[in-house]
Amino acid sequence: MLYLVALLLHCLPLVMGQYDICKSWVTTDDGPSWEFYACQPKAMRMKGYVTVRVDPAGITCGDPPERFCTHENPYLCSDECDASNPDLAHPPKLMFDSEDDGLATYWQSVTWRRYPEPLLANITLSWNKSIELTDDIVITFEYGRPTIMMLEKSLDNGRTWHPYQYYADDCMEAFSMPARRVRDLSTTSANRVLCTEEYSRWAGSKKEKTVRFEVRDRFAIFAGPELKNMDNLYTRLESAKGLKDFFTVTDLRMRLLRPALGGTYVQRENLYKYFYAVSNIEVTGRCKCNLHANLCTFKEGSLQCECEHNTTGQDCGKCKKNFRSRSWRAGSYLPLPNGSPNACAAAGSAFGNCECYGHSNRCSYIDFLNVVTCVSCKHNTRGQHCQHCRLGFYRNSSAELDDENVCIECNCNQIGSLHDRCNETGYCECKEGATGPKCDDCLPNYYWRQGCYPNVCDDELLLCQNGGTCYQNQRCICPVGFKGVLCQQSRCEADKKDCDGVPSTHSSVSAILLGVLALQLCGWVDL
Repeated sequence: MLYLVALLLHCLPLVMGQYDICKSWVTTDDGPSWEFYACQPKAMRMKGYVTVRVDPAGITCGDPPERFCTHENPYLCSDECDASNPDLAHPPKLMFDSEDDGLATYWQSVTWRRYPEPLLANITLSWNKSIELTDDIVITFEYGRPTIMMLEKSLDNGRTWHPYQYYADDCMEAFSMPARRVRDLSTTSANRVLCTEEYSRWAGSKKEKTVRFEVRDRFAIFAGPELKNMDNLYTRLESAKGLKDFFTVTDLRMRLLRPALGGTYVQRENLYKYFYAVSNIEVTGRCKCNLHANLCTFKEGSLQCECEHNTTGQDCGKCKKNFRSRSWRAGSYLPLPNGSPNACAAAGSAFGNCECYGHSNRCSYIDFLNVVTCVSCKHNTRGQHCQHCRLGFYRNSSAELDDENVCIECNCNQIGSLHDRCNETGYCECKEGATGPKCDDCLPNYYWRQGCYPNVCDDELLLCQNGGTCYQNQRCICPVGFKGVLCQQSRCEADKKDCDGVPSTHSSVSAILLGVLALQLCGWVDL
């Protein structure tokens, strides 16, 4: 009973009734009418609406069948993964099923039988809808947590990706980042991307199984340890630049970079105990409806906001037809306690309600469209009401629409980005291997050389073999007698004295003596 009470108290701040009513019917001196309020759907478990993809192809175990063992019994490799047998298969859907009678079911990767080639796996979760996280993301691993992994997010349905959090048993070694804890962040750094060592060090597979992305700890920076001061959190979400978008995603991707090692180094004599196994992924959040809906339903295979305030669209992101007398705006948590609905209003006369937010002083009537539009928008704005930013600029979330600095230049790195445009949060679309808001940095396992290129070798996963040395992650310098990308191939053939056409020491000496003898016979040399 006490456990149940504690659970209810844990959930209370995130599902309480604030911002759950969109409108009410009121009577004034002018007669009855609707009164609108900012509103949002309740939080819910999102794994019932997700689609999952695991790559690369062939990373899931069982095709062909494969045996494996655990760190507790590393030499008793009697377990088997077989995709053709339902009782022995471990497909991706088992990360989201209900586990009856306490029996864990899980997705499992192939074993690290190809070591030292890296064992890499990506798990991508997609909702085809913007959602706002309201609680921790919790990933449960069977047989040990990865020693290196990272979590990424997308705000545009997987077209671009951005780092969300790094995990490693040694952050400096794995990602060249100091280890940090979320609970040590401040109000000005609550949306910082960091590396943590709390979930990667070996503690025994039967003890610590979970890896977290700590949403509640970041909320607590503003709302207090028990999340009682939610008003302050809502105020900060509205006023702090980039904070609301930090907790918004359309997709999540886990990049598993190195499996659990059992607290030791990699034991080459038994590679069947190294693999990934994920039994559960919990994501709690709400549909993002821009504070224009309090209901979100699953229709035609995707989540859809039930829009109010004369708005429409999957995220209530535009005004309904005939309600476009002013440009669409998201609702606001402020002023407390009911916020601002910023409802779309019915259209007036063709010339009566054109506003340009101070970015133009001229309007023009377009006869065949029957609309009035602003002309020659300034301050890097564009659109019928100068309400959008020009390509190459993005909206300054801390500025009002009538601010001269409402649009900020993207400043995308010309080499690392695909083009000079960015999304609404200022993130540029990066080329493969590049990362960072401006695409001016490289992802782990890539190096910068007028662009990001994948490491040919490094000191962790792509090791130069047979005594070779890695030069700037770009190539292996091989010792005499070896060749290949990682110096993994011998130049010598086992049944020949020569090595790829290069004379051996014995044959070289013989050739020199024969040459001298020939010169002597010709009378050119005296011995």
